[in-house]
Amino acid sequence: MAAEASDSPINPNKIAYVYMQVADHVAARIASGELRPGARLSGERDLGTEYGVAYLTARRAIRELRERGLVVTLPAKGTFVAYPEEQEPNDDGA
Repeated sequence: MAAEASDSPINPNKIAYVYMQVADHVAARIASGELRPGARLSGERDLGTEYGVAYLTARRAIRELRERGLVVTLPAKGTFVAYPEEQEPNDDGA
């Protein structure tokens, strides 16, 4: 799902930080159900390519999503869409 320059949701001329545009777009995808809880996000470099931004911009967008509580990053595993607190799966089998 690589974005071409013409169909990228990111507008570098918009009066907003590019990383916030990326974070807002991913957040909208989560809210719409396109990205479900537990889904793995693309890596930072792939996300940057997908949105047509530098990987450090994608990294900052992921940090913003973590601060919003929308994603969880596990070192050496990846970044995943967070479960809402009431839907979090139990490990105790209950």
